[in-house]
Amino acid sequence: MNPETWAAHVTVAAIVERDGRFLLVEEHTDHGLRLNQPAGHLEAGETLAEAVVRETLEESAHPFTPEALVGVYMTHFERPAAAGVTYLRFTYCGSVGEAEAHRALDPDIVRTLWMSADELRACPERHRTPLVMRCIDDYLAGRRFPLDFVHTHSVGPTRSSKSGNP
Repeated sequence: MNPETWAAHVTVAAIVERDGRFLLVEEHTDHGLRLNQPAGHLEAGETLAEAVVRETLEESAHPFTPEALVGVYMTHFERPAAAGVTYLRFTYCGSVGEAEAHRALDPDIVRTLWMSADELRACPERHRTPLVMRCIDDYLAGRRFPLDFVHTHSVGPTRSSKSGNP
């Protein structure tokens, strides 16, 4: 692995609990159908909170309102004949509105479903990653950080070039 070209993939995920059940997506992966929280990659120009709102809507058709950051997780997956890939995942919890009935889900998403923690715990072989259960366990343990725990500094066109401060 060339350290000059290495970069972690930044992802976001949403934990939504309703009546003791969690919103999940079933999605096509290289390893077959897997369960995950609504999740995806941070895109250029958006904040982490904007990314989790967008990804939740795209994958579940539910508008998401983030309420807290549950945690930040790093994991590395080895890949045969490759350097592997590292993910840095920011997991938020919050609430969702009703699903937008006519909204198409992302192409890899088969369906959304609601499962209890025990139901999810009973099928780890179906989880997209071990982070699926870890994030729910952290949520159930009460781990919460305020949304302003993550600061986004943006440099706009009005920033003074005289400042010199990063």
